[in-house]
Order: sequence, then C-alpha cells, then structure tokens
Amino acid sequence: MNYVEETISKYEKYINPAQAKLFRFMGLGSIEASAEGWTITDSEGRQFTDFLGGYGMFAVGHRNPKVVEAVERELHGMPMCGKVLFNRPMADLAEALAEITPGDLQYSFFVNSGTEAVEGCLKMARLATKRTKFVAAKDAFHGKTMGSLTATGRDLYRQPFQPLLNGFTHVPFGDAAALEAVVDEETAAVILEPIQGEGGIIVPPAGYLKQAKAICEAKGALLIADEVQTGIGRTGTWFGCNHDGVAPDLMACAKALGGGVMPIGAIIGSPKAWEGLIEAPFLHTSTFGGNQLACAAGVATIQYIKEENLLVRSSEVGAYLKAGLQKIAEEFPSVIKEVRGTGMMLGIELTKEGAGGMLMSLMIDKNVIVAYTLNNPKVIRMEPPLIVPKEVVDEVLAKFYDAVKMTADVIEDLD
Repeated sequence: MNYVEETISKYEKYINPAQAKLFRFMGLGSIEASAEGWTITDSEGRQFTDFLGGYGMFAVGHRNPKVVEAVERELHGMPMCGKVLFNRPMADLAEALAEITPGDLQYSFFVNSGTEAVEGCLKMARLATKRTKFVAAKDAFHGKTMGSLTATGRDLYRQPFQPLLNGFTHVPFGDAAALEAVVDEETAAVILEPIQGEGGIIVPPAGYLKQAKAICEAKGALLIADEVQTGIGRTGTWFGCNHDGVAPDLMACAKALGGGVMPIGAIIGSPKAWEGLIEAPFLHTSTFGGNQLACAAGVATIQYIKEENLLVRSSEVGAYLKAGLQKIAEEFPSVIKEVRGTGMMLGIELTKEGAGGMLMSLMIDKNVIVAYTLNNPKVIRMEPPLIVPKEVVDEVLAKFYDAVKMTADVIEDLD
C-alpha cells in the first residue's frame, strides 16, 4: 500500500468513510503536500490553482512569508500563553483591530474559530442587554456549535440536533420590513452576515444593514455583524459592513485573520456591548484563545494587507474576475442564471440541480479548486487569495469557460 492509499485507508477507518468516498468521487484522491501563494501541490506533484481560498481563509495567500516569519519568531519565545502575565501579541492585535473596525468597536476577545466568535457574540449580547431573544436570517450560516447552529438558517444542519436554543426567529435576508416586524423589546440582538456566504453569495439591497442598525437602536437591541467570511479585505473593504457605512455593536471575525497560517477568531465589541465583561472579566474564557502564535499571525496579516494595498487589489481584481464570469454567463444562459458578489467573494448561480457538482469536478480536472456553497449547492463560489494576479484570473476564466461549455452540452443532451 503506497502513501496515498494508506492515508485514504486511515480516513476510512479513523475519520469518516463517507467523507473519503466523497473526496474520491470529486476527483480529490491525493494528499495536500505543500502550498504557496495561490498554488497547492499534492503528493503526486500535481499543482492546483486555489480559487476557493480555504472558504476565504487564504486572503494573503498560502504560506505568506511575512506571516510565517512572525509566527516563527513567537514559536521560539513564548508560543502558547500562560494566561498569568500580559501578552504583547494579543495587545497588539486588539489595537490593530480597533484601528480598522468601524465606529466605536474597541474591545476584542480572542478565540480559535468563527463559530466560537459567533457563540461569544451571542453571549455578549445577552450579557449587555439582559434579554434572551435573537433574530437571524433564513439561509444564514453562522457555524455549527449549538448557539451558532441555532442562528444558522438551514434545517438540513439544524434538524438532527433539535431541540436547539429557544428564542431565535429567522426572517428573509435583505427584507428590512420583515426584520422590523419581529424585533421587539425582548430582542437581545439581530445577527446578520453583510453578504451571505454559504447561503449562495447573496448581496442584500444597499442600505439594508443601515436599516437593520436603526431597527435595533429603536428597540434597544444590538446588531451583530458576522464577518467571519466577509472580513479582513475579502469584499474590497476591511469588513463587509463598511459598504453600508454601518458600525455594528458586536462583530465576529475569523478565517482570514490568521493569515492562512494560524487558526484564530475574534469577538469585537463597543464599550456598551462590553460593559458586562468589564464588570466580570472571567465570565468568558478560552485556554488557547489569544495565544502568541495566532495573534502574531493576525498582526502580520493586517500589516501585509496595508503594505500591499490589498483592499484596492481585492476590489479591482475582483471586479475584473466578476466581469469575466458575467461574460461567460451571457453566452451560456442555459447553465448560469446569475453572477453576484463583491470584491473577491463571488458566486455563480447555476440553472440546474446537480450542475454545481459537475462544474466543480470539471474544474478540478483542470487543476482549479472551487466549491459550491453549503446552503445552496446550485451556487459555485470563487474566493481566491487577494494577491492573485490578473494573468492567473485569465487562465482560470479560460478553464471555467471550457467547463461551462461542456456542462451546457450535457444539459442540451439531457433536454
């Protein structure tokens, strides 16, 4: 048994046999060996262009040298926090986030993932308001731990774990009137993604988040922005809520914050939202959260985005990619219904059920990694590293054109 077969066998025996079968079916029967920039190399030496970006994690590319260098420095000093003395990388990262977040978002608490960040925001909202009800959006994705899963708006993930938490209401995303109808004096917070990621890269109407903030303020509720996927430059601004000029009361941040090197999430809040934790600082704690390695990665990531002007790059190259995809969509309306998104967070909605898996497989055959969104398998997402050059975008667009043409031929034969 060779190295690859042995690894897959261990997946089947010790991790999940169904997962191993799915990977094989999608043409992903090899092992990640190394990565750099926008390229992943497998154990057989095959190179893939990564246009999925770890679901938004690799904003500054794979194995970014500045981030790796920052983490290596901490590794040889104090790699894991002892929690009894002050932690300089954590202080530096909290300051850096306060500088780039909107409004009066000032305080940070660090965790290890996006779903932990969302859980913390829900707890902070309860603590600050002394209320227990929440409003979220249908088709939202906020994570899969219990509180986050309750906020998530798809029954496929929720139903097996019922009963979940009480007091959550879901309304259509982008509908301010529907939101206003359910937010009341018992609502602790409204939690929204500025752009729905797993829901299918859904961009709300302009001004929606601003309306949501006004509705919250009128009822004494807080607004939580789930920026786990949209944050840290993904949409061409530091955070998705910047597009509406809105400052939430609480923000969940993760994915790209660790520079693709370390796992880290952050709960970021205003002084008003943080009052309860200031009164009792140890109501919420995390053993690994805020460790020096992860915080150093976060500081280096923010510095790199500033130095390389990646917000502008995300906006401009993202618009270039979107225009190319829209041109393909116009030629193949039998396959593509719509292209949408902002910056480097783009979704291609297909016309047929099952076409997402077909297109994904065809692109993998062409050594390009994409995937469909979890809450809507008809939408192919593209979230490449923000550093990807236009020449690589052109190569991917050419391969996507060929894959869509092949899909159109299959659809025509079926019809």
